[in-house]
Amino acid sequence: MRFQTPLVPATLVRRYKRFLADCLLEDGREVTAHVANPGSMLGMKDEGLRIWLEPNDDPKRKLKWAWRLVDHGNGHFTGVDTGVPNRVLKAALMAGQVAGLDGYDLVRPEVKYGTNSRIDFLLTGAGRPDTYVEVKSVTLSRTPGLAEFPDSVTARGTKHLVELAEMARQGHRAVMLYLVQRTDCTRVTLASDIDPAYGAAFEVARSAGVEAMALGCQISPDGVSLGTPLPVSSV
Repeated sequence: MRFQTPLVPATLVRRYKRFLADCLLEDGREVTAHVANPGSMLGMKDEGLRIWLEPNDDPKRKLKWAWRLVDHGNGHFTGVDTGVPNRVLKAALMAGQVAGLDGYDLVRPEVKYGTNSRIDFLLTGAGRPDTYVEVKSVTLSRTPGLAEFPDSVTARGTKHLVELAEMARQGHRAVMLYLVQRTDCTRVTLASDIDPAYGAAFEVARSAGVEAMALGCQISPDGVSLGTPLPVSSV
């Protein structure tokens, strides 16, 4: 997935009200950018961070800037937009480019299931059981090389694990897929100290037959694409 318009470097002044960030451009202008991330963004919202913004000239948009990347200054980046994983994965799933989730006849996004929920992707066909795939964007890293999820308490995420477990018990294939939007991590684990309920639900889901998968990303100011599979552990 390539960014629609070339990104512009900036410095983070502050992130506030979840979806807003004040940023300082290199020409000295201070602008407000949209932040497409409802999470805590732990470790990614400190004043002075080098970041990348995407400009737009859409008259329907109130804000003319969107925060897309954190630049760690050593050739590594973290993607901020939590909507990117589903966009990147949809194209890859439809092209049969995700190992272990390839060979299906139909890929359907946002299908209703469970209790007032929608699964990110439902894969069907090819003589296989229906496969329910839930996707989470992972951006937290408190230990070098280790990505963690979640970065804050997520009742919604816990609910998704419970519903995936029920799908598995009914004989369907259920997959919890963590897409790591960091280029500096090689493995994934749970931040159970941040959300013990999510950690407990993960163990129950695994016992019920839910599969845990993780994929890395290739990220630059040009765009985001899928990387290699990463190992997942619960501790």
